Amino acid sequence: MVKEYNVAILGATGAVGRRMIDQLAKSTIPVKSVKLLASSRSAGTVLKFRNQDLTVEETTPDSFDGIDLVLSSAGGSVSKKFLPEAVKRGAVCVDNTSAFRMEEDVPLVVPEVNPEALKTHHGIIANPNCSTIQMVMALEPIRRKFGLKQIIVSTYQAASGAGQAAINELKKEAQDYLDGKDMQKDAQILPTRGDKKHYPLAFNLLPQIDVLEDSGYSHEEWKMIHETKKIMLGDMNAKDIKVTATCVRVPVPIAHGESVYFTVEDESATAQDIMDAVANFPGVVLQDDIKHQIYPQPINAEGKRETFVGRIRPDYENKGAFNMWVVADNLLKGAAWNTVENAEYLVKMNLI
Repeated sequence: MVKEYNVAILGATGAVGRRMIDQLAKSTIPVKSVKLLASSRSAGTVLKFRNQDLTVEETTPDSFDGIDLVLSSAGGSVSKKFLPEAVKRGAVCVDNTSAFRMEEDVPLVVPEVNPEALKTHHGIIANPNCSTIQMVMALEPIRRKFGLKQIIVSTYQAASGAGQAAINELKKEAQDYLDGKDMQKDAQILPTRGDKKHYPLAFNLLPQIDVLEDSGYSHEEWKMIHETKKIMLGDMNAKDIKVTATCVRVPVPIAHGESVYFTVEDESATAQDIMDAVANFPGVVLQDDIKHQIYPQPINAEGKRETFVGRIRPDYENKGAFNMWVVADNLLKGAAWNTVENAEYLVKMNLI
């Protein structure tokens, strides 16, 4: 008898929540029932799961009675408020917010990279940051084969990382710019909703994602550094791999790009060796044919679950050092799909 699961999706009406519904419908998880949860503002919205109309309900602690699995992407404060209530009622939660990522007893998991960490869960599993996920997907096959000493990453992050409202804002700014209107007044969200000033993203670049901290780094950059260490080494402050990041918002609606410079322990590794390792890793697609101008692009990655890697080349000035270009749909592998995939692994490993 196959066990079937009662699933709740928290934050069901957001850009990620809607994609979670779709990814769950396409997943291998045996679903008995689905409950869609959101704020009182979104309650009453009707969404489809496998051609079935479902009405979104307002979230309360009792919403989780009888629920086995929660997929969550409703913002950190909502997760902090409701997920412990869900766990209390016997559910296992996969959370796509930053609320629990750095808690010592909460596994931070990219299933292809560190699935064993799922075994340590106490009811909550954290999904890493979108930009971290695609980077570790590209680097893990290299780390396993050749060792990793250092990572220097610059990101080119899509507007949708700040939600559907940020995509709408980008489009409005672009239209106003093309119509010769002032687009400054359109800027209400970016670079980050909680900060004092807002700047247009259209025809612009914003070297700030999340808040800027006293260290000089943005919180997004901090997340990339410490999440990478926690995922790969099991310790957010591990010294074995050095990581530094510059995170930039670019005027692209969906899919992040990353320029990743890294050094390996095995200095005999060639660019072809790196390509072979990357090409054979599950969930990663090598797009690297410079003779035919084949390389990853956000416009091609949108709507796909895979992480795309290309432009792999050595640093001819430094032995054992390489550059590569990594692109993935930040709302799928960077969020909704990684969440559902974690849940698939939990089912497969009998951890729910």
